[in-house]
Amino acid sequence: QVQLVESGGGLVQAGESLRLSCAAARSIFILATMGWYRQASGNQRELVAWITTGGTTNYVDSVKGRFTISRDNAKNTVYLQMRSLKPEDTGVYYCNAVRPEYRGVWGQGTLVTVSS
Repeated sequence: QVQLVESGGGLVQAGESLRLSCAAARSIFILATMGWYRQASGNQRELVAWITTGGTTNYVDSVKGRFTISRDNAKNTVYLQMRSLKPEDTGVYYCNAVRPEYRGVWGQGTLVTVSS
């Protein structure tokens, strides 16, 4: 059973924007603080933005002010609006619950490539 499906990645130039979407299984979505994770080549997966069930958002410093996470509870979907993209934002982006006990099977992710 597919639980998480990410989409919206692509190749953009530095300074441009992308909007990522993640469709999640309701069993995960309704209980969990959801996060967007990024994995650059050769690096570990890192959490870059997260949103609680109540809509409170948090970001790591490297994306603060440029990325906006949101969720549509009716659609079981999490979004990541990315602006002013930088080459260091390049990587595969995944979504999943933040707490391990709520996580589903990781999806395929969506590749974001930012050229300088």
